Amino acid sequence: MTRPLGQGLPLHRKPMRMKFMKSKMKFKIGEFSKLCQVTVKTLRHYEEIGLLTPLEVDQWTGYRYYDIKQLRQMTRIAYLKRLGFSLEEIVCQLEQNGNYLNPELIQSKIEQCNSEMERLKWRLTELESTLHKQEKVMEQVFKKSLPERIFATHRRKIVSYQELFNLCPNVIGPEMERLGCQCPDPQYCFTVEYNDEYGVDIDIEYFEAVDKAGEDSDLIKFKSLPEVPVALCINHYGAYDKMPETFTELYGYAEANGYELSDRPRFCYIDGIWNKESVDEWLTEIQLPVK
Repeated sequence: MTRPLGQGLPLHRKPMRMKFMKSKMKFKIGEFSKLCQVTVKTLRHYEEIGLLTPLEVDQWTGYRYYDIKQLRQMTRIAYLKRLGFSLEEIVCQLEQNGNYLNPELIQSKIEQCNSEMERLKWRLTELESTLHKQEKVMEQVFKKSLPERIFATHRRKIVSYQELFNLCPNVIGPEMERLGCQCPDPQYCFTVEYNDEYGVDIDIEYFEAVDKAGEDSDLIKFKSLPEVPVALCINHYGAYDKMPETFTELYGYAEANGYELSDRPRFCYIDGIWNKESVDEWLTEIQLPVK
């Protein structure tokens, strides 16, 4: 028999419902590395130290799979790294506290940041000072000739340049005056160092141009120096312990332009502790005789 139209299904029978099981979204290690923007090598290292373990590892193929939970964990790890936490600290935090950070550890990181800020401030100050000094040097290296002159000289070993600046006005000057020395224009004085190595007393000789040679004394000897046709010169501004940086520029220029040294460098102290309050204003002209 046919069922009358419109009668529908029997009341005792219910329509069949399809059941859909939610499957876990999984990513191979390569896919996971792209999502996290972290190399596969890094993910393997994280697994080795127990920081990020894959969801599963296929026992036959060795393929590693990750899920959304590991993706969130990787995001957390990246965030903690940006805050300055080491991998060891992150492992410890995740094992002991989960997403909760130890307040003492946070305070320690704050102190490290403050310390780093102080170091960066010092570095910034030094960089600005270096730039300022370089801008003051209108020409890094310039050439000039040094004429033949007669000099009153004094040679001795000193511990530091501070000793020299006491010797000039209090020992050398009075002795030159006693010997009747006259310093004609243009005035010219400099020092020459004879040390072959650093770390010992400075073997220094002071030269000051005079109009004529006199009679030698225990403190003063008179010498005549020949003309230096070419001297490469550079102005050094600031403290003397930073002269190696200026020497680098001067010797680099000499080598690059095919010059050879013909004598020891001369140090002309133009401005210093005797007339300038700021160390940054000290000016020393380094003269390098070349051929």
